[in-house]
Formats: sequence, C-alpha cells, structure tokens
Amino acid sequence: MAGPSRPVVDPATLGMAGKIAEATDAEMDAALTAATEAQKRWKALDAKTRAKHLHGVANAIEAADFTRCAELMVREMGKPYPEAIGEIANCAPIFRYYAEMARDEAGKIAGTTQAGSFQYARYEPYGVSVHIMPYNFPILLMCWTVAASLAAGNACIIKPAEATTLSTLDYMAVFRSLPEGLVSCLPGGAATGKALVESGRTHAVAFTGSVAAGRRVAVACAERTKPCVIEAGGSDPLIVSAHAPLEVAAAGSVTAAFHLSGQVCTSAERFFVVESVHDEFIDLFAKKTKALRVGNGMDETEIGPLVSEAARAKVMRLVDDAIANGAKAVTGGRIPPAHNTGWFYEPTILTGVTPDMAICREECFGPVAAVCRVRDFDEAIRLANDSPFGLGASIFTTDLAEAMEASERLEAGMVWVNNPLIDNDALPFGGWKASGIGRELGRQGLDAFRRTKMVIIDHKPVVQDWWYPYPDEWFRRAGGRKHV
Repeated sequence: MAGPSRPVVDPATLGMAGKIAEATDAEMDAALTAATEAQKRWKALDAKTRAKHLHGVANAIEAADFTRCAELMVREMGKPYPEAIGEIANCAPIFRYYAEMARDEAGKIAGTTQAGSFQYARYEPYGVSVHIMPYNFPILLMCWTVAASLAAGNACIIKPAEATTLSTLDYMAVFRSLPEGLVSCLPGGAATGKALVESGRTHAVAFTGSVAAGRRVAVACAERTKPCVIEAGGSDPLIVSAHAPLEVAAAGSVTAAFHLSGQVCTSAERFFVVESVHDEFIDLFAKKTKALRVGNGMDETEIGPLVSEAARAKVMRLVDDAIANGAKAVTGGRIPPAHNTGWFYEPTILTGVTPDMAICREECFGPVAAVCRVRDFDEAIRLANDSPFGLGASIFTTDLAEAMEASERLEAGMVWVNNPLIDNDALPFGGWKASGIGRELGRQGLDAFRRTKMVIIDHKPVVQDWWYPYPDEWFRRAGGRKHV
C-alpha cells in the first residue's frame, strides 16, 4: 500500500510489532475495477466449478503453516497463541459448507398459478461485497462472510480492522488459487470503510463492530438501498438458576466471561444468579477465575492484554463506577501488579451489582463479570431482557421446563443452555435489537449475499383471456357498462 503508514503497537509490551500503510484512492479504484471484472466471470461459472474453487481455498487453509500469521495476531492484539492458531487454522469447514450449500440451494420451483406456465425463483449475486472486519476474530469472521459471498457469486473486498491488518494480509495467501481480483484486502481506517460502503461499485456490506459504527454503516447502506449484515455486539446475560449444575456453571462462566479477555461479542457480561445458589456459585466461580494466568499471549496464559489503552480505560471506568455505587470486586478490579506494562487487566468478578449501574447498561468488552442477585427464574429472565442489546444469552439449569422456557422468552438472536458461546456453520448467527441486522452462517448467511428473481415461462405461448381488451360480457356480468 502506498498511503500513509503508522506503527503497530504490541498491547502486551508496547513495543512496535510492525507498520501498516493505508490504501490510496488509486489503489481502491484499481481493486474495485479488478473485482468488478472478476465478478462478471465468476458469476458466469457453473455452481460445480465455483464449489471446486471454494474447496481449493479450504485445501489451502488445511495445508498452510500459519505460525507467522498467528504470531502476528498475538503481537497485534494480544490474543493467546493457541487461540490465534486455532482461529486461523479452523476456517476450512466454512468454505466447504458454503461450496456445497450454494450447489444444493439455488432456487425454488413453485406450484403454478396458471396451466402451461413454469414458475420459479432463482438466486443471483449482488456484485461486489464489502467486508468490514473486527479485531477480535479477524480471520474467522472474515471467512464466515467471504465464503458465503463467494458461494453466492460475488467478488469480495475486505477492509481489515486496523489493529489486525498484518495478520489479515498474511492470511490472504489462502485465496491465491481464486481468479485474480476476486478477493482483495484494502487496509485503512474509518475513511476507507466509509468510501467502500458509499461507493457505487459495491453492492452489499458485511460489518462487525461497535453499535455506533454499525448504525452509521446501516444508515449509509439504507440511503443507497444497499443490503447489509450488521453484527454490532452486545452485553450478553448469563442466568444461573436454582437448578444449575454449579460446578459446570462455574467452569462455563469462566470461559463465557473471560475468553479473549472478554473481548468477544457474545461474552457473558451480565450475570443473574438466583439467591438460593448465589453464594456457592460465587465461591466456585471465584476459585476457578483466580487460577487463570495473565500474561503475554506468546507465553502460557489464558488472559492476554486488552487491545488498546482506550479499551482498558473503558473497562476501568465501568468497574470503578460499579464499586463506587456499592458493588464489590471478589476477584480482580485492578491492573495486575506483575504486568504494569501493556494493557492488562485482571479477570474481575463483581457482586452486589444492580441493573441500573452503567456496567449493566453498556457493553464492557473486557474481562469483567457483573453479578446481580435475583429472587427467582422469572426475575432473571425479566432483567436479562431489560437491555438495548440482544445478541446472545445463556442459562445453566438442569430443569427442562426452565431450559425450554428460557429459549422462548430470552430476547436474543442466540440462546445457549449449559454450553455458552459455541456456534454452528449451519445455524444463523446474529442479534436482535441494537445488536444487529441480518444473519451470518447457515442458509440465511448465504441469502445475505444473493437476491431473488421470479421467473415465469410459458413454453406454449397463448393469448390469455385476462389480457386487454376485456370481453363485453365481463362488463355485463359485473353489472357495469362501457362509457362512450
């Protein structure tokens, strides 16, 4: 890239991990031109050939050595190395899934409304799709939407998160087997993303990031009648019922709250624990949390640094506000003394939290579990739903009635019972309310990047009796008359 460059700061050491340059207007123009031409040829391919290409990408992922890419991700945003290498290496299945999904699901033949007429719907691509990526899962989430868009017949332009540009660029090698220009990556900041969204040469947008930025993208797309998928995060609730398996609940809650230092869109942030099991659960939860290791993602650790100073400052503001208003830090609540260089923060459990506190009204996006004591299951459900967000929600219970009722009553795009955070390529991922528009993964994830066309074919053309001019008897039967 020939645009302005800036250093990439390692959030664990505050040393320089590399440099990145922004794409220039000329480079963006060249990428859009190449994508437009490549998409015309890609769209014309039969589904079997497109599927073969996508399986080729999957083969490249499975054969590649991602050591350098994973190390770049760790040094860019602090993710523990095993999580980085796992994310990067485990993207092949999504390309295989959509390769076959697009072959199998290409349209619908409808029951005819008129004899002698063949009536069906077909799916067609939009053209060029834009993929604006977050820093927390920069490769996995990129593959989710790029695989679907390619399978639908589009070309793709990726705008990586500024914090994870180096690892994203390194990963682009897996697309080398695809036709030239079909997939490209344009580094840059908000201005680059804005230009791509507003361009008349892009036709669909996939965005993952903050609610505020997601709203701006959605508005820009609406003004241009451009379809978009918006995944805008949340403040997910986790309920521990009176019938919870407490050992399992405590272990699952550690991962739900602190995975990737809480920098997961579906992290459990608001905990609602029924008072009859509250104290026992907190004891178990705290014990397991205190066993977590804080440190550089290249070392043996579960809790790496937050991505930036601003990210940690937000976490500290919300925790300090909660404590000032009566909450208690059972664990954490501070910068770890052994790691005063870098953007580290101890995994924190707050008790005595009330739903009106800022930490329950905002997305924290850090290693903090804010625990509210509740009377019963019904109060837990009510408070869980009392939020502007609605991405995911979790419950631990061994009561089947509670599990079924929670799955119906929780206002979220995804509900997990006794197993938080997991996803499935074949099921839709996305949120309600402020947490998003549209879905990734599954059939809906494919539909997000293709449009329908109704086709009516009369293979034996005849003059239809309802065509103009109407017969005179029609007017007489209707009690009307012609006007002279």
